[in-house]
Amino acid sequence: MKIIATFLSLVFFVSCVNSKEKSYTASTPAAPIVRSFLGIPLTDSVDFIRWKLTLANNQYKLECNYGIGKSNTNGFYNGGEKIALTGVVKNEKNYYQLQNDNKTLSLVELNADLLHLLDADDNLLVGNGGWSYVLNNITPMITDQINITARQTILKDSMAFEGRTPCGVPDIIASDMECYKLKWYVVFYANAEKNESTTYRVFGTPYRKEGGKTGTWKIIKGRDGRIIYQLNDEKENAFIYLLKLGEGVLIFTDVKGNLLVGDLDFSYTLNRKF
Repeated sequence: MKIIATFLSLVFFVSCVNSKEKSYTASTPAAPIVRSFLGIPLTDSVDFIRWKLTLANNQYKLECNYGIGKSNTNGFYNGGEKIALTGVVKNEKNYYQLQNDNKTLSLVELNADLLHLLDADDNLLVGNGGWSYVLNNITPMITDQINITARQTILKDSMAFEGRTPCGVPDIIASDMECYKLKWYVVFYANAEKNESTTYRVFGTPYRKEGGKTGTWKIIKGRDGRIIYQLNDEKENAFIYLLKLGEGVLIFTDVKGNLLVGDLDFSYTLNRKF
């Protein structure tokens, strides 16, 4: 009897582990590939889509709310429109495919905390100045793990990234300061002939009063081949770290390299403008 009880306990434990749910939330733009999967007509006016995605046992449950954003709120005019889907999810290595009849939506697992929506060629979808295409784990572990590695390409004279994030970028906003979101517009300058980073200029919420912040930046090659853009302050001390996920997407990390995890409104990624 003791052996049987032990065996049943083991089976129950394994079953619980296998059935563990992972839930993600986000607000994203409405790219055509996303609209197609969700059944949203291309002619519909949509500012953003709010997601709640649950994965468990090769199945998914998806609830989305979308529409025109209501000014000075994080909601929609007239509550927006709602969609609920369930179906099969295929998982191969770090890639997921959600099935909806004959339509498929692909995501890559950046790490245990973050999923990123992909285009038809499995490239990261690039968001805009308002929203990104990252889904955030509702109960994050907070880790420096990264499952994809971006290549460093030849630098141009300048490139710009934009976005809105929660207020948790380290050492940017005082802990006692009221804050709902941070707006960012970062321009990186380089010596294209020498392929060397030079200076940056940051605009947005933290530096609105002074009309922006300038300094130097450099490219750091971290472990596993990861590429980090490090921004230095006026004393040449590092104060912002951005991990390159792809040509069009950067993500904030802390000084230890942990990827920052967003919420239902915003992620911690910046999207390439030019």
